[in-house]
Amino acid sequence: MATLADSFLADLDELSDNEADVIEEGNDDVANMEEDIDGDLADIENLNYDDLDSVSKLQKSQRYIDIMQKVEDALEKGSDISNQGMVLEDDPEYQLIVDCNGLSVDIENEIIIIHNFIRDKYRLKFPELESLVHHPIDYARVVKKIGNEVDLTLVDLEGLLPSAIIMVVSVTASTTSGKPLPEDVLQKTIDACDRALALDAAKKKVLDFVESRMGYIAPNLSTIVGSAVAAKLMGTAGGLSALAKMPACNVQLLGAKKKTLAGFSTATSQFRVGYIEQTEIFQTTPPALRSRACRLLASKATLAARIDSTRGDPSGNAGKTLKEEIHKKIEKWQEPPPAKQPKPLPVPDSEPKKKRGGRRLRKMKERYAITDMRKLANRMQFGVPEESSLGDGLGEGYGMLGQAGSGKLRVSVGQSKLAAKVAKKFKEKSYGSSGATSGLTSSLAFTPVQGIELTNPQAHAHQLGSGTQSTYFSETGTFSKIKRT
Repeated sequence: MATLADSFLADLDELSDNEADVIEEGNDDVANMEEDIDGDLADIENLNYDDLDSVSKLQKSQRYIDIMQKVEDALEKGSDISNQGMVLEDDPEYQLIVDCNGLSVDIENEIIIIHNFIRDKYRLKFPELESLVHHPIDYARVVKKIGNEVDLTLVDLEGLLPSAIIMVVSVTASTTSGKPLPEDVLQKTIDACDRALALDAAKKKVLDFVESRMGYIAPNLSTIVGSAVAAKLMGTAGGLSALAKMPACNVQLLGAKKKTLAGFSTATSQFRVGYIEQTEIFQTTPPALRSRACRLLASKATLAARIDSTRGDPSGNAGKTLKEEIHKKIEKWQEPPPAKQPKPLPVPDSEPKKKRGGRRLRKMKERYAITDMRKLANRMQFGVPEESSLGDGLGEGYGMLGQAGSGKLRVSVGQSKLAAKVAKKFKEKSYGSSGATSGLTSSLAFTPVQGIELTNPQAHAHQLGSGTQSTYFSETGTFSKIKRT
């Protein structure tokens, strides 16, 4: 029977064997990774950046040659109406359009690669040019036009760049630190420019073919933005399905170029917008509403692309409906605001006023009621001058006070209910309602006839409250002593 120590040693031996196997496998993986890295480094070393053919290989590929040959044949033959009845995916022309969309994306990437090649070569001659001209095709045209020329006043750049950018480029070239290129480097740069321009021309030919077939491939999208813009959007996005999956905010920026203001004001610069600005709806919209119209066009174009990607409406009626909605919204934006209608004044006392009623309101009206004296002071008698406090019409006027016959002021002497209530409360507050004697009362009373009289204060208060005749003896049996003087 094996002991516990023997079992532990056996487990340790198994662990050591497994670790050895893992280490051997790790060494094999590291060796394979080193071989891959060495292979990649060998490919990078073999890649010669001075040779344009080693950098740009798309034009010599068989795929590029086949697709361009098919596009040229299709453009010469025209549209085949007989194939319009079959399923879209089975149509060879649709497959060619899909291949053209993929090829247009590859051409864009190839132009960027060639642009980097041109920029690296021409940086020795004019390093500031790449910061002034951002678009690859414009940069290639300007480089081909300038060449090794030092004085740019002798080079006509009209038609290649805007006038403001031409002025900035001319001023910057006069103070640049670059030097003329050698002949071999200049020739490679010019060849790269020619290749970039040739790729751009091939891309335009592909887009022309796609544009001629857009009425069949994407009828709803072509109805909204036009065939040319629809072809450019599909070519940039990489196909109709890719365009349908793209959000509207990104569709708005397809084809947008980075603008160089060169220190000029941004007040008149247009916002970033791509191929959408080439549509008829955008061009006919007032400048103040173009930003909103661009967002609206992008959203409706995205909906139309999603309809076309699923072949939801091949007749294009959905696109016409969306286009009518766009026109209606833009017309609604241009309508003047409704005129502000004058608000008539309410009819006076047209509705009964909501006033509180009841005992509390009656008491309040009685408390703040106008007196007879104030009523007379507020009235004036026709043809009779009123008296005033300072005389001769100066000061406060008395109105009809004192003009009632005798010339004396007549005021009603009757006591109101409120005065009676206040007097009653004053008595209760002075003497108390619990029968307690006030601290200010005294048992000595002064009379005009008898003199000093000793009385009971509680009995005296009781007599005043009941209104009876005053007596000398109280109900409690106390007596008052009369002392004559």
